[in-house]
Amino acid sequence: MTDLSPAPAETDRAAFHRQLMTEAIRLIEERRAEHPSLDALAARMGLSPAHFQRLFSAWVGVSPKRFLQALDLDHAKRLLAERHTLLDAALDTGLSGPGRLHDLFVTWEAMTPAEWARKGAGLSIRWGWFDSPFGEALAMATPRGLCGLAFAAECGREAAWQDMAARWPEATFQEDPEALRPLVDAAFGGGGELRLELIGAPFQVKVWEALLRAPMGAATTYTDLARAVGAPKAQRAVGTAVGRNPISWVIPCHRALRTTGALGGYHWGLPVKRAMLAWESARVEGAAGAPAG
Repeated sequence: MTDLSPAPAETDRAAFHRQLMTEAIRLIEERRAEHPSLDALAARMGLSPAHFQRLFSAWVGVSPKRFLQALDLDHAKRLLAERHTLLDAALDTGLSGPGRLHDLFVTWEAMTPAEWARKGAGLSIRWGWFDSPFGEALAMATPRGLCGLAFAAECGREAAWQDMAARWPEATFQEDPEALRPLVDAAFGGGGELRLELIGAPFQVKVWEALLRAPMGAATTYTDLARAVGAPKAQRAVGTAVGRNPISWVIPCHRALRTTGALGGYHWGLPVKRAMLAWESARVEGAAGAPAG
């Protein structure tokens, strides 16, 4: 359970607010079917309704009510109907799209097929656990950049660790969260450049690169992605590549929906996917001046 006691020092206030809003997002996602009131949410966070509303709106970009609305399945369907074509525009222009709401520039390079085939032999990977807006996150990085990001809210720490470590069984792993902190901060909107190393088979990397071009707040389908990588009949292979994405959130596999608008599956659990889509959509709508509810 998150410690909701007052922040011990002014220098820790930003980190404290991040932790508090992470807990708030988790709580709203868990209780979305109940449609909890502002007063109930504020009381759970140990804040006055007005203070909670201001803090949440500043962190997420919209009010708690608006965020709750963005968690609904109907919202996902509208997202797909209205915005999924943005992927085509982003791919046509070679840009990551207009949806980046923070000063983040992502650069990436892929491991060569020969390097990938060695299953991490000779590779040194640093790792650490971090708080995120979507629960506890396991981050991993090579000297080239972030290579792994997993979420343990649904599966737990041990399962998340085993899942990630098994992808590169011959690598050497060293716990070093401080070395990773700048990359993780950039991944979650702290600003600056985020470097990635994509470790996967050539076809997987092509799919992940297409996902990296999907604008924030948009949605796509496996059919869209298959067309984008030049294999329009390979929806099943594309779906497998999406599911094997090692850098969740940054490579936004959560934006891949079924053609019906249903959320489909998600490697780290549907509650995490739902919260990611809602967080992005809320920030896009907030930036566009949508009513805060």
